[in-house]
Order: sequence, then C-alpha cells, then structure tokens
Amino acid sequence: MTDKDLRRDVLDELDFDPSLDAAEIGVAVAESVVTLTGHVGSYAEQVAAERAVRRVKGVRAIAQEIEVRFPQAKKVMDDQIAARALAIIDWSVHLPKDAIQVRVAKGWITLTGAVPWQYQMVEAEAAVRKLSGVVGVSNLIEVRPEVRPSAVRSKILEAFRRHALLDADAITIRVEGDCVTLEGAVSSLAERDAAERAAWSVPGVRAVDDRTVALT
Repeated sequence: MTDKDLRRDVLDELDFDPSLDAAEIGVAVAESVVTLTGHVGSYAEQVAAERAVRRVKGVRAIAQEIEVRFPQAKKVMDDQIAARALAIIDWSVHLPKDAIQVRVAKGWITLTGAVPWQYQMVEAEAAVRKLSGVVGVSNLIEVRPEVRPSAVRSKILEAFRRHALLDADAITIRVEGDCVTLEGAVSSLAERDAAERAAWSVPGVRAVDDRTVALT
C-alpha cells in the first residue's frame, strides 16, 4: 500500500467515525507513519481521532499534533472541571470511593491514587476525558492488586486463544513477578492493542511491556 492510499483510508475512517468532526483535521503520511494536525472541539474528539487511525490497516505509527480549541462561550473554570470529575468518578459503581485524586490546571486533568484493577484505571480516565473544558488527561493512577494471581502466563495465553483477532502462537509471553513482556510480530496495530488489553485483563498484572511489532 502506498502512502497516498493509506492517507485516503485514514481520511475515510475519520469521516466515518460519528464521535468526531473531522472537518478541521489534517492528515499527512510518510512511510506508513501518520501525522494528525489541525484542531477539534474537545479532548474526547482528539482521542477518538487517534483511535480511528489505529483501526486502519497499514498504519505503523501515529504522531498526534491535534489541538483542542474551545469556543469562548464553552470555556470552563478549573474548579468546575475538578468538581465534575470527582462527581463522575464517585458516581461510577466500578471505581472504589476516595481512591482517586483529581488535580486540574488550565483544563488539564491529572489523576492520581491507586486501584486494584487495571480496567478501573482505564475507566477513570475515560470518564473524565468527556467532560466539557478538558484539554488533556495525565493518568498517574497506580494498579495495586489485592490478590496476586498464580499462573499469570497461562491466563494470558488463554485470553489470547479466545480472542478472534489474535494468533496466540505468534506472541511470546514473559512474566517476571507482576510484570508482563510481550514480544513477536502481529498483523496490525489493532492486533497489537488487543494483545496488550488481554495481558492487562489478568488480575495481578501491574505492568505490560509491549514489544510486539505490527507488520502492516
């Protein structure tokens, strides 16, 4: 696939995604590396744009340079953002109460604290990124499992074999304590993401070093 063809596919995928307005997003492609420029009206759209590009076959890397620009009427004060972020975290039945702290500076949210599961760390970030006035999120939440699992490698391997996108035999899994390293070659960035998510899904995993390489 040529860079020109890949750029067309990326543009089509951005236009196809209903969660963002791609009218002001620029796309450049060089040696299968996609650079996104321009601006969007929310941080959630910025994240959606990057995810859309990751779904396109042939993309090997992404340079994210999209700006978040709010109309003057939609600007929100930091204390309002912080209050709303705390409220939405407290409302979530999946997040432990008082485990996550929120700091906001010029629209940028920083999350700290500790949770027992990786999916809770991800969910906390997903919840606050959609708030009006947010320009970015730094997720510094730690994963501190309450129960350390045995046979982590076998559980990850089982997850790989259940997943339609993954070729379990193509990925090598190494486990040292609560840290997992993935190595090997996968067919796409989507498969790479699926492998990493599967590794994170096992209870007790606190770190995943994804060294897999997307071939297309």
